[in-house]
Amino acid sequence: MDKIKELREKSGAGVMDAKKALEEAGGDMDKAIEVIRAKGMAKAASKSDREVNSGRVYCYTHGGGSSASMVEVACETDFVAKTPEFENLCKEVALQVVSMNPVSVDELLKQEYIRDGGKTVDDLVNELIAKTGENMRVIRFARFKLGEE
Repeated sequence: MDKIKELREKSGAGVMDAKKALEEAGGDMDKAIEVIRAKGMAKAASKSDREVNSGRVYCYTHGGGSSASMVEVACETDFVAKTPEFENLCKEVALQVVSMNPVSVDELLKQEYIRDGGKTVDDLVNELIAKTGENMRVIRFARFKLGEE
């Protein structure tokens, strides 16, 4: 039970998903996380053609106001758009944009996530898709930094 709880905290997976992943991985926590990630990616791929008509625009200011970013992240329903998990995703994407200065959404999604080098930004989005059961998409972003044009 302790391993299931730990895996749930690390991955956000449900109790049964965590239990099955641990069984499949023979009790190895790292392998179980990979199993959950792989299942999450499959779940996210199956939802990728669903329309995203809700979401939020999120603004992030960094370095005492010396740089900022604004991101538009879309999801299927207003209900999910108002959750703390979705807001946190928006914040993390905006932080990534201000820190790593990608030039396109495709480049942003392929970047190594700044808080966890073992993931990409796309992995971060797909994890929340798997958790909520809704399609999500980073639509666009803008980055501003004093002294840059």
